Amino acid sequence: MTTAHAPPLAARLSLTPKTTLAGLLDGAWWPRSRDLAVELPPLVDALEGPCGRITRVTVNPTRWPVVPHKVPATGHTVHVGWFDEQDPDKMILLSYTVGRCDLLVIPPETEPAAAARLMAAAAVPGSVLAAGVLMSDEAATGRRMRDARSGEDARSGEDTWEADGGSAPPPLRHPVVGSRMIPLPGNARRRR
Repeated sequence: MTTAHAPPLAARLSLTPKTTLAGLLDGAWWPRSRDLAVELPPLVDALEGPCGRITRVTVNPTRWPVVPHKVPATGHTVHVGWFDEQDPDKMILLSYTVGRCDLLVIPPETEPAAAARLMAAAAVPGSVLAAGVLMSDEAATGRRMRDARSGEDARSGEDTWEADGGSAPPPLRHPVVGSRMIPLPGNARRRR
């Protein structure tokens, strides 16, 4: 009796368009698991056209529980290496024809909306943002979005408070933008 194997799913990949602008990343990859032996073959196949035959891959082992030395791909073997010094959120792929391709690796458990933002950000031509910076920026964006959602819940509580005769907090004297305070016109202090 033969066992039918399901064909591997296509790699979730976003590559930087070909331009004269060189950036730190060549795109992003969103694997479905942390199993390199399963995840690398579809990625290597997807990169065959734009990057040529991938022969070597390097990763940081902190994100991968098992780093195999070799992974079979379509028609050849990919050698896998690891470096503790490499950005844990980046994968480096090497080919004889194109050279090097650096990809942001989005954790498999990432929510689809966050993964979409990361894939778009990593594919911006000429971007000087490193993989770790993109991941920390997305973590901050996710926190802000969660805080905004919980703030909407709190505001509905404020509306109830107002309807019951309570008072709203006074408005901010200066709106906060990022980490800087921006004074509103007309509220400028005079220096003597």
